[in-house]
Amino acid sequence: MTDVLVCVKRAPDTGGDVTLTADGQSVDARGLGFTISAHESCAVELAVRIVAEDGGSVTVLILGTDDAVEQLRSALGVGATSAVLIEADDPAAFGPADVAREIAAVVEDGSYDLVLLGNDAADTGDFQVGIRLAHLLGRPVVNGARTVEVTGGTATAKVAGPDGVETYALPLPAVVTVLEGGVEPRYPSITGRMKAKKAKIETVAPRAEPRGSGRVRLTLPPAQPSTVEVLGEGPDAAPAVVDLLQRLGVMR
Repeated sequence: MTDVLVCVKRAPDTGGDVTLTADGQSVDARGLGFTISAHESCAVELAVRIVAEDGGSVTVLILGTDDAVEQLRSALGVGATSAVLIEADDPAAFGPADVAREIAAVVEDGSYDLVLLGNDAADTGDFQVGIRLAHLLGRPVVNGARTVEVTGGTATAKVAGPDGVETYALPLPAVVTVLEGGVEPRYPSITGRMKAKKAKIETVAPRAEPRGSGRVRLTLPPAQPSTVEVLGEGPDAAPAVVDLLQRLGVMR
């Protein structure tokens, strides 16, 4: 049996145009919905699969306000068995070191064999929490895993490396950060949604005041220019269209 803790973050849905707040510290969430990152959705899916195969439990954790309960219930709806909210009036005040410290306190209070996190934060791009958490707990860690399996007290994580797939074996307890693409997250069933609505959310208080991230500001990459190639007009464009389709491999 494997008890898995999956750590997620409530973040603005950045599927459309992204703008920053005036101070450059975060994504301007006005008019945006909220979600968890694709990396974290895959982490939840992997945890559910591990427990379905090996037995155990899946606990999903988030640091945030009461609004973050929405994301916890979404994870419960796809198979997580329990949820923990670290109540924070201002989640943005918690830097990666602060978040890692708060997660470590929850882990030390419980008996989690495996901790899964998203590879990086969807809104700020922080890549630090997983490494910092593993250091605090004194556990082995692998970053950017596409898949994770557990057999006989060992977690096997597969990572897409520069020369192909790399396989790492970690003795439990361990920490793994997950990169999207290795599995397809499931959608909650009607039964899952109903159970999630009734599930009790455990709440805990932060153990210490946050020190912050020390971030100067976020910046947006420059917009990528788009180009349009006019192939021609009317029947005279037909040869150019055929040539383009052949170059794309659509037709021979």
